[in-house]
Amino acid sequence: MFRKLQPTIGVLLLPLFLFAAKPQKDTRVYAVKDGQELKLDIYAVPSETKKDNPCLMFVFGGGFKEGSRDDAAYADYFTYFAEKGFVVVSIDYRLGMKDAPAPGIFNTKPLRNAIAMAVADLYSATDYVLQNARELNIDTARIIISGSSAGAITVLQGDYEKRDNKPSANVLPEKFRYAGVISFAGGIFSTEGVPSYTQAPAPTLFFHGSADKLVPYDKTRFFRIGMFGSKSLAKRFREKGYPYMFYSMEGLGHEVAGYPMKEFLPEIERFIIDFVFNRKQWLVDIRFKDKLRRPGKTVTPKSYYD
Repeated sequence: MFRKLQPTIGVLLLPLFLFAAKPQKDTRVYAVKDGQELKLDIYAVPSETKKDNPCLMFVFGGGFKEGSRDDAAYADYFTYFAEKGFVVVSIDYRLGMKDAPAPGIFNTKPLRNAIAMAVADLYSATDYVLQNARELNIDTARIIISGSSAGAITVLQGDYEKRDNKPSANVLPEKFRYAGVISFAGGIFSTEGVPSYTQAPAPTLFFHGSADKLVPYDKTRFFRIGMFGSKSLAKRFREKGYPYMFYSMEGLGHEVAGYPMKEFLPEIERFIIDFVFNRKQWLVDIRFKDKLRRPGKTVTPKSYYD
């Protein structure tokens, strides 16, 4: 009897697979700066039901000198969360390190300028999302920012400067706060030592390879000036009791800026549900070792920028 029913069941289910809604992409210009059109891509599954959805914003990587908002490497990440009901927004930003020399502890000005430009563009893109939230069906209380490498630096820096009441954040409404931060191999540039937040930061998910030589896993500093990576930031979060989750990817390098967006999608979703939606007050450190994954080629600032 069951065997006879199998073809019928298959025929009934076939339309569900053929006509399941897929994310659609909408590209818009959100700002014009320095004569450059800055665009964002919006990925969302069409729905006849109007409701406020969480928003996942993304800032691409590339050392502030290259990269693109619609690189194929990010497609799985965008599709996964769009199909989960998020409005995914991937943004352009100005590349301040293009044609610049490798940054160093005694040559930080080009990098500082590049970060400032990227953060300013993130804020402008966020303001566009806020201004158009009703049309885009976005819940403005659930805007999460995420980024890879230079993009991870941008989102960590963006949340830090907003929480620390920096003038750079004045473009955003005073009471607005990002709901969460997801960083794939990022850090914060600070002239005040390890960042101390005036207001508690958003719940943050850190991924970082312990052998990363491009974006420091711990920190690179000269007195109080330097780049503070995921390890030093997670330590500060724990000291202050700020909710976070830190995946310390043992023995891996800067490849951690990318591959979790393919291989850790359920874990990222779980972080959002637990820390952002359900507001768990957890401080979680995970030392993750994959015995079957070989480290990628070592990349340093000198080898990357020269």
